[in-house]
Amino acid sequence: MSAAETIAPLAPRERRWRRLKLAGAASAAAGLLLIGAFAAWVVSLGPLPLAQAQQVSTTVVDRNGKLLRAYAMADGRWRLPVDARTSVDPTYLKLLLAYEDKRFYSHAGVDPLALGRAALQLITRDRIVSGGSTITMQLARLMEPRRERSVHAKLRQMVRAVELERELTKDQILNLYLALAPYGGNLEGIRAASIAYFGKEPKRLSLAESALLVALPQSPENRRLDRHPDVALLARDRVLDRMVEDGQVSEEDAVAAKAVPVARLRKPIPILAPHSADRAVATVKDMPVIWLTLDSGLQRVLEALAQDRAIALGPNISVGILAVDNESGDVLARVGSPDYFDDHRAGQVDMTRAVRSPGSTLKPFIYGLAFEDGFVHPESLIDDRPIRFGDYAPQDFDMTFQGTVPVRKALQLSLNVPAIALLDRVGASRLSSRLRQAGGNLVLPKDEAPGLAMGLGGVGITLQDLVQLYSGIPRLGTTRPLREILNGKDEPRDPLRLMDQAAAWQVGNVLMGTPPPENAPQHRIAFKTGTSYGYRDAWSVGFDGRMTIGVWVGRPDGAPVPGLVGRTAAAPILFDAFARTGKLPLPLPKPPKGVLIASNAKLPLPLRRFRPLGELVRTGSEQAPHIQFPLNGSRIDVSGSSDGQFSAMPVRVAGGVLPMTMMVNGVAAGEIGSRRQRLVDPPGPGFVRLTVIDATGAADTVVVRIQ
Repeated sequence: MSAAETIAPLAPRERRWRRLKLAGAASAAAGLLLIGAFAAWVVSLGPLPLAQAQQVSTTVVDRNGKLLRAYAMADGRWRLPVDARTSVDPTYLKLLLAYEDKRFYSHAGVDPLALGRAALQLITRDRIVSGGSTITMQLARLMEPRRERSVHAKLRQMVRAVELERELTKDQILNLYLALAPYGGNLEGIRAASIAYFGKEPKRLSLAESALLVALPQSPENRRLDRHPDVALLARDRVLDRMVEDGQVSEEDAVAAKAVPVARLRKPIPILAPHSADRAVATVKDMPVIWLTLDSGLQRVLEALAQDRAIALGPNISVGILAVDNESGDVLARVGSPDYFDDHRAGQVDMTRAVRSPGSTLKPFIYGLAFEDGFVHPESLIDDRPIRFGDYAPQDFDMTFQGTVPVRKALQLSLNVPAIALLDRVGASRLSSRLRQAGGNLVLPKDEAPGLAMGLGGVGITLQDLVQLYSGIPRLGTTRPLREILNGKDEPRDPLRLMDQAAAWQVGNVLMGTPPPENAPQHRIAFKTGTSYGYRDAWSVGFDGRMTIGVWVGRPDGAPVPGLVGRTAAAPILFDAFARTGKLPLPLPKPPKGVLIASNAKLPLPLRRFRPLGELVRTGSEQAPHIQFPLNGSRIDVSGSSDGQFSAMPVRVAGGVLPMTMMVNGVAAGEIGSRRQRLVDPPGPGFVRLTVIDATGAADTVVVRIQ
């Protein structure tokens, strides 16, 4: 047998084997091509559009995280940020996961069991009974919305779901779903839906509300409460029935929930503190949530108060209210107008930041500097009678004069002549400089220097700055720059000097006794009123130991309002504002060490009566007192003892009428005798004000630095 005859029978098997190998290679190649095509398709999907999906409406919240105002997105949608763990009712979350995705926390984006169950139900019942999409797959669909419902679309959702599970945690996925889920119209997310349909945050939902919010996203337009409330009610009840079947809800609770009707109208998204919110959004860029120092509860009641009082006061009248925490300088409430949307009252103009004439509201600071300088005391007597300062002749508001009155009463009754007499001694430029130093930005007429008229309102200031100045009185002489935005860059806010501690306490003590408006309690808050020239502005600013509140009333266009007076228009609002805080007034601080508390009869002779400089009676040989040593602005090196005390510092005076009183930082330090010199114990290192007052009321002051 030849070799050819031996090999020939094997040829058919070789051909079959060769065909099998070719078929296997072709199948492998086809599989690789399919895998490659699938991989290429996945790559073609591009990156997850997370940045776009995570865009939310800008929200402004108060110091406790409560919503003040939200701003719709550029396309008009309401999509509010949400945190499932802290801001969503647990009952709702339990229903959502039980109804939509029981194995949410265990699957990797796709639930094969849910898909198999959905397919079996479709085959056996010839209709969709329950979907197989997980919450992650639904989120993928919301991130890349497509109208068609196909195998291709479902496959895309599955791929995206797996990608989402790789990129985000389960909590992040749930939060994103809760922010994007549609609820009809321009409402997206559970928080926007809960606020619009129930008027509350989703933190405390009832069972009926939770079931309704689970049902709406499945068909948001067909179940819109404002268009198809009956359809929405049936969908809610189906959710409740399903939860009863699954054992998540008892039959009794479901029956009670079904008896609750559904809302048929949307509620407006809250707009609290609109002026503050607008300013915060303009100041803080690219922040989804902006925190303010405001208290939403206080803001709400003061907005209602402003609206009620503005309506009662008449058309075109606006009201501004500002409440500040004394210690921190935090703004607790800001009412810029009675109604943000009222064009007749220029509602969108923030009157707490508008420059207006303050009337008599600057008088307490005149008295404070006079107390600080030591030439007058709250129990000193002062004349309220006609007087001229050059061409300027101030008159009291009621065009009458009270005669000789205590300084305390002169401030409490807001008498004009005593205030201008003290300002003449203090100096208008010094008052202006001190108020600016403490944060009060005074606006003077163009090319004019500070003058005596500023004591009666001849200057401009905002309610915000005025409240900051007044908050320095219960702080015993220092103000703190106001703060309203919490998550902006918090610049250092060092205390600003307003007046000495003793002077601040004396001013607060005097204002506590100001007669309150009719039917208001006495001695509860210290306050001052003011009325600008021509009845254009009515003011009232008051404080207790906790907070300072300022009220402005008038027309935003500056037109006069006959009869508009601070005491009758603004003061009642101030007292009502304090009452609506819901807290009893906190007492003012106790008097600091060194404050002279005495009746007029027990005051040093020069302090018993104040006379303007032009009325000092002298003989030809008498001269005003003059401090010869130490010189003004000098530095005095006073060696300290072993126990840290400084040795006494000599003060020498020339001129003046005996007896003379020595004052150190506004506190009496004894009399100067015939030798016209005295040893003074310095209070410590730093600047010290030394004042000498003679028997006629004439005085001289120097400021030295002890080191």
